[in-house]
Amino acid sequence: MAKLRSDITKQGLSRTPHRAFMRAMGLDDEALAKPMIGIVSMRGEQTPCNMTHGFQVEAAKQGVAEAGGTPREFTTISMSDGIGMNHEGMKFSLVSRELIADSIEAVVHGLAYDGLIGFGGCDKTLPGVMMGMLRCNVPAVFIYGGSALPGRFAGRDVTILDSYEGVGAVMTGAMDEETLARLERSCLPTIGACAGQFTANTMAMASEALGLSVPNVSMIPGVYVERANYARRAGAIVMEAVQRGGPRPRDIVTRVSLENACAVVAATGGSTNAALHIPAIAHEAGIRFDIDDVDAVSRRTPLIADLRPGGRFTAKDVHDVGGTAVIIRALLDGGHIDGSCLTVTGATIAETYGAAPRPDGAVVREAGAALAPDGGLAVLKGNLCPDGALIKVAGLATLVHEGPARVFECEEDCVRAVEARAYEAGEVLILRNEGPVGGPGMREMLGVTAVIYGQQMGEKVALVTDGRFSGATRGICVGHVSPEAAVGGPLTLVRDGDRVRIDIPNRRMDLLVDQSELAARRAA
Repeated sequence: MAKLRSDITKQGLSRTPHRAFMRAMGLDDEALAKPMIGIVSMRGEQTPCNMTHGFQVEAAKQGVAEAGGTPREFTTISMSDGIGMNHEGMKFSLVSRELIADSIEAVVHGLAYDGLIGFGGCDKTLPGVMMGMLRCNVPAVFIYGGSALPGRFAGRDVTILDSYEGVGAVMTGAMDEETLARLERSCLPTIGACAGQFTANTMAMASEALGLSVPNVSMIPGVYVERANYARRAGAIVMEAVQRGGPRPRDIVTRVSLENACAVVAATGGSTNAALHIPAIAHEAGIRFDIDDVDAVSRRTPLIADLRPGGRFTAKDVHDVGGTAVIIRALLDGGHIDGSCLTVTGATIAETYGAAPRPDGAVVREAGAALAPDGGLAVLKGNLCPDGALIKVAGLATLVHEGPARVFECEEDCVRAVEARAYEAGEVLILRNEGPVGGPGMREMLGVTAVIYGQQMGEKVALVTDGRFSGATRGICVGHVSPEAAVGGPLTLVRDGDRVRIDIPNRRMDLLVDQSELAARRAA
């Protein structure tokens, strides 16, 4: 084996104190001679999403040791988007992604580790870990900790989204509080991330399409013991990469692999948050990739997976029909992703996924029998969003909505109005000052959108914001409006009663007010 990166901490007379620190942790001469492999996770009690990491981390450590390395475990922070939702805590959610990447970079560079295995769980941890991998650019493998099993309630599968929407149902009298209390205790029966194709599962699939992940691990439920085998394999994969000198993350993440990731997001009706995270991952690889690139891929990629929140099925259902590999195989067969891209194993996407099972026809379809001809995300432009806005269209029946605006200056004002049912069918709820600058922090709005849906108003009103939405959000919800209100974007000009038109087929969102009137408002 060539000289190791970690030798700078271990070899020579001057490193006597360094070795003493390591010996204090139980390392002997044999362990000190081997590659040092960092293993980062978020195991802890902040959120059920990361509580599956424990046994998998132990398996990864075993895999590293069996392959001739010395595993070095460390942890980083994690928010819980669920517990942080709908209050000031959500302002810390998106920024936690950067904190995770920063902390991984600090440890891997600071301790000169030779390789890295990174676990993700709750939403922002997945892009945060992948961003950290790219910054460090040592041989690295990503592995998602897995989602929770769906619950069973009233004879049907339920997820955490049902509890959010149940709040709105109680407000309208469609459900009583006793029933909601039973649902609360049924909707999340195990640890693991949210069970639908929300942000965590979306980015888990994207990690496979990027080539950064252990193949076909993403949709295995987090409590399934077979995950230990995949985690152990991660140890073998990273050690092979260290011994070969690659591939490294920046060898794997290219413009084409980023497009592959976007294709999987589009094909599965994935989270709008992917349009934030994939460009951020690209940035760490030195690649300019923006919301228009995401839209271009979505326009040419069919929707082939019938997944919640817009569809019927959960991550477990995808696992039961063959996992993410089935989706990637279908997209390969349809010519919607590039099979020549590299993966962490050293094999290509086509070599890794080309022989996967074919779609079952219900959970996942062939590209030629798609649910829709284009993907689950759409970027809108227009005089209300000159730099773009984003909407999830998977499962959406209403593609054009025009109505009068009702303006709110922050999320709390909108929540109070919605809870009081102080809004009307046909309206466009404008929720401004919630962008990255205005929030600050660009909060998710699942609390308000789920209540609207629970009140049976899901596609009867639209919600437009410079904030963002949870991957669990459904309905006519337009987020990421840019420029945001806090920097003088057109949302600042909207007044109660102004007509707003959302036209998804034509990718437009416009404020239907004369330009002279808008100019006068801006000058006032």
